[in-house]
Amino acid sequence: MRRALRENAVCASAAAASSAAMAWLGLYGLAWNDYDNEVRPAYQALVHGHLARFLALAPAYGGSLIERAPFALVPGLWGAGQLAVYRAVALPCLLAAAALGVWLVAWMRSRGRSTLARAVALGLCVANPVTLRALELGHPEELLGACMCVGAALLAIRAPDSRRRALLAGALLGLAIANKGWALLAVGPVLFALSPTQRKQCLASALLVSALLLAPLALVGSGGFLASTRAVAAPAASTIFQPWQLWWFFAHHGALVHGLFGAPKPGYRIAPAWAGAVSHPLILASALALAAWLWRRARRAALPGPQALLALAFILLARCVLDTWDTEYYTLPLLFALLAWELSWRERHPPALTLAVTVVVWLDFQWLPAHVSPDAQAAFFLVWSLALAAWLGQRLRAAGRTARGGTPEPDSRVRAQGTTVSVFGRLVRIS
Repeated sequence: MRRALRENAVCASAAAASSAAMAWLGLYGLAWNDYDNEVRPAYQALVHGHLARFLALAPAYGGSLIERAPFALVPGLWGAGQLAVYRAVALPCLLAAAALGVWLVAWMRSRGRSTLARAVALGLCVANPVTLRALELGHPEELLGACMCVGAALLAIRAPDSRRRALLAGALLGLAIANKGWALLAVGPVLFALSPTQRKQCLASALLVSALLLAPLALVGSGGFLASTRAVAAPAASTIFQPWQLWWFFAHHGALVHGLFGAPKPGYRIAPAWAGAVSHPLILASALALAAWLWRRARRAALPGPQALLALAFILLARCVLDTWDTEYYTLPLLFALLAWELSWRERHPPALTLAVTVVVWLDFQWLPAHVSPDAQAAFFLVWSLALAAWLGQRLRAAGRTARGGTPEPDSRVRAQGTTVSVFGRLVRIS
């Protein structure tokens, strides 16, 4: 334990300092962001001791509020106000990103990766500009869910035959599902990263944890939580129709579009009535189709670690492409899954692909809106996202063919010398 603490002290200190800087830059205020409109009333009721009202006021992602509720109560110890509560409930999200970054860097150090590669990986975890934007918009829970999903996949990959690891991976996956419903997309890649004998335990653990967290909302919320969840699962036509999605050019120009709070959106298109009704169900159907495809390749043995992470990155990218609500912080889970996969795939190089995608996301969601029309933003998004989806899909198919009958996967090689298994389930040769 002391050796692990000593080896990771510098990395943990850098992660803590970066998280503090992100909090200082992104948590400067809550006026008019989504936290102010969706979350603040519930936490305000909780701080004043009204538990039932807290549950009744919780939004569709109320499970995330329950998970972070202890942090909301801490500022009351010194009589702080709502701004302190806002910052306190973002703290576990930033800590989760720091923990994931330290974990990945520790693995990279064990594999002899360069200092530059480790620094880039840590920076992408704890100092990502997309994370900063999520904090500004009032959605730190997206960061928490991304870390939980990737962490569950890494736990499953590390010891696919371990019952304890399967239960821990399931618990982390259940926390992610309760945090936000999109984490259901990670169920397939996490389950099939385990051996067939451990999948039931993992699934049972995930269902139990998520049910325990969501049950109070369903029972005490007087139908509000269930109604909001149904609205998110299959939304009707709404004013939320962003340029960064597949359906943008199926819409049409007409009267000036206004946002949720009446803000004008010049150049925006009017959403077709069917788009909101099909986008979220189609995302879920895509996840089920991917899970069925993975099951055909992992019926008798655990999916190779890199292939499971690649599948997770692919389905999270599909979520961004197909969701009419897509906005910048939706890409956070994609970036974290892409980072974990790239570190397992290109072992001797910095995560250049994840870094490039991060820069492209920043350009598309932050720089372009001030310089080009929404149509140009949508076109740019489709170019890079569909190209990335095609490339990831091709890599996934190639990995599937290799696992079925081509070159043996690393786990099936004859062990000519002493080996151990890394966090990604790949062999590490030792003398």
